[in-house]
Amino acid sequence: MGTSVQVTPLCGVYNENPLSYLVSIDGFNFLIDCGWNDHFDPSLLQPLSRVASTIDAVLLSHSDTLHLGALPYAMKQFGLSAPVYATEPVFRLGLLTMYDHYLSRKQVSEFDLFTLDDIDSAFQNVTRLTYSQNCHLSGKGEGIVIAPHVAGHLLGGTVWKITKDGEDVIYAVDFNHRKERHLNGTVLESLVRPAVLITDAYNALSNQPSRRQRDQEFLDAILNTLRANGNVLLPVDTAGRVLELLLILEQYWEQHHLTYPIFFLTYVSSSTVDYVKSFLEWMSDSIAKSFEHTRDNAFLLKHVTLLINKSELENVPEGPKIVLASMASLEVGFSHDIFVEWAADVRNLVLFTERGQFGTRARMLQADPPPKAVKVTLSKRVPLVGEEFAAYEEEQEKIKKEEALKATLVKEEESKAVVGADISKTDPMLIDGHTKVDAGGVRGEAYRDVLIDGFVPPSSVAPMFPFYDNTSEWDDFGEVINPDDYVIKDEDMDMGSVHVGGDLDGKLDENTASLMLDTTPSKVVSSELTVQVKCSLFYMDFEGRSDGRSIKSILSHAAPLKLVLVHGSAEATEHLKQHCLKHVCPHVYAPKVEETIDVTSDLCAYKVQLSEKLMSNVLFKKLGDYEIAWIDSEIEKTESGTLSSLPLSTTAPPHKSVLVGDLKMADFKQFLSGKGIQVEFSGGALRCGEYVTLRKVGDASQKGGAAAIQQIVIEGPLCEEYYKIREYLYSQFYSL
Repeated sequence: MGTSVQVTPLCGVYNENPLSYLVSIDGFNFLIDCGWNDHFDPSLLQPLSRVASTIDAVLLSHSDTLHLGALPYAMKQFGLSAPVYATEPVFRLGLLTMYDHYLSRKQVSEFDLFTLDDIDSAFQNVTRLTYSQNCHLSGKGEGIVIAPHVAGHLLGGTVWKITKDGEDVIYAVDFNHRKERHLNGTVLESLVRPAVLITDAYNALSNQPSRRQRDQEFLDAILNTLRANGNVLLPVDTAGRVLELLLILEQYWEQHHLTYPIFFLTYVSSSTVDYVKSFLEWMSDSIAKSFEHTRDNAFLLKHVTLLINKSELENVPEGPKIVLASMASLEVGFSHDIFVEWAADVRNLVLFTERGQFGTRARMLQADPPPKAVKVTLSKRVPLVGEEFAAYEEEQEKIKKEEALKATLVKEEESKAVVGADISKTDPMLIDGHTKVDAGGVRGEAYRDVLIDGFVPPSSVAPMFPFYDNTSEWDDFGEVINPDDYVIKDEDMDMGSVHVGGDLDGKLDENTASLMLDTTPSKVVSSELTVQVKCSLFYMDFEGRSDGRSIKSILSHAAPLKLVLVHGSAEATEHLKQHCLKHVCPHVYAPKVEETIDVTSDLCAYKVQLSEKLMSNVLFKKLGDYEIAWIDSEIEKTESGTLSSLPLSTTAPPHKSVLVGDLKMADFKQFLSGKGIQVEFSGGALRCGEYVTLRKVGDASQKGGAAAIQQIVIEGPLCEEYYKIREYLYSQFYSL
């Protein structure tokens, strides 16, 4: 029996809801992604709540809320305490994304699903990995190796590879094969023949124009609006696809010397760009090479102004401008408020660069035809004044008194307990006791005097002034000390080093930090109004996902043994399922929420120990970074129950020679040319000299992930040239 693998979707199947999946490998439970939508609807997390206590590890693939938005809530409410793994950009940008969402919600509502402390706590113990780094799990996960690979959708976005006993389980959602300005394409095509591939059908029905055409249409729409004296609003995410849009605008403005102002407005815009500047090694090859040669950082934005407050935008002089503002859903945030102000002007443009989440205002405005008017709720947080402020102060004072009274009662109970314990041990005339306390940063032994703590000595003891007998131990060098009393605890070190909002590197903007720490008494004032939508509304696909045709091609090349489809509309999921059954592999699954499917491999894997007696007679040959050899042996079970390979007790039977290696025809062509043989490609074959032809036959990626058998056929008359070329051909392989 192969490695046991079960997949249970917790959210995000047969629809576009957030992504969250339970993958169990030999009893070790992975939660892969922990997403939430922009409505922060707790009902979506009910399936997660039922399994949170059984989760052994959490893997995060992207830094947006659809992939990690529920992490703080799950850890706070469901008791999720498993270690979390992510790449450095997903960790950093995911943290900023959650900050931005919280602050946006808190400014317009009494948002209480989670706090900034909950966000910090959830991200505090994330283990950060680099691309292709193998992380070996221990304990219950012994033998399991996880490794992140490039997804190409968001900065640091991950295709997760989980390996156990030589079998690979690949989790690849929201990948992009196209190389973009700031990101390389995915490496999914190189992860061939996994035992299980979990992927999404989100874009299975979509087709995309060329990147050049899309970018030009995007810039044309913006420039036409600006030249007509209109403003352009781009509702964007906090730290994801907005990076590609910033680079497009920055580079075009630089090349054409344009002066129209561009503003990037989120609560964490400055911090976002500061972090992104340090993530060049995670970006595209062109950005890395440019920095190596010229030391120019692509995100030193000269034409983009970073704002963290809408009042800063209101102080900008009148005139056409571009504003990239969060949130992309238009439910809350700066984009919501700016849309309300600009929607009634026919000169303005609202340009959507991603599909709005289901049920959001952005999705409604992307309908064809769009609505002519929308109802919105304008909310604003204002400081308490007058009677409201006085009532608030009175309520807070009442709460403080209640807490103080409760603390006093607890203290008295503790004092009585201490005195009672001391009476049985010490002189009855003494009423002072000592107990170990650790509060407010005080460590070690501290004394508590019951006389001062409330004058409640038992009736059998006469009151007296306290006397402390400090009997310290001494040696030849002085007083004996306990080194542990002088060790600063790790948690105190953390409290001392953590900056505002848990930002470990202190890269939060000062104004953002002050907003987070603002404790001014306030309330939310709301009003409803109907907005006439007269501005232009465009949608252009800048989501950074592969389209349907590319997805099908990549899946055919990957050739998984078993395929699991998640996240996509019912129509897209069913369409991709039927295609894959015909052209990719015979085992395709599309489970529903909380439906567990068993995708255990049909292969049988055994661990065999190579005995020293056998290995002492094996001759290895060097093959690149590896050494290879042919082994004939007998398998026997040892006394401990393990399998061991031993030398044959009889003469080894003869075997056909095995040629090990992979020949690229283009490389072999250069090799023959170097030997003075005239070669050329003709009709897909390699013509060598006058008479000999070489061609490859067979499919490199067969259906169902079967062994890819490719043969090299050499054709021609038996002559000196034939044998010479055949000898050169054999020299390209290792013969066993």
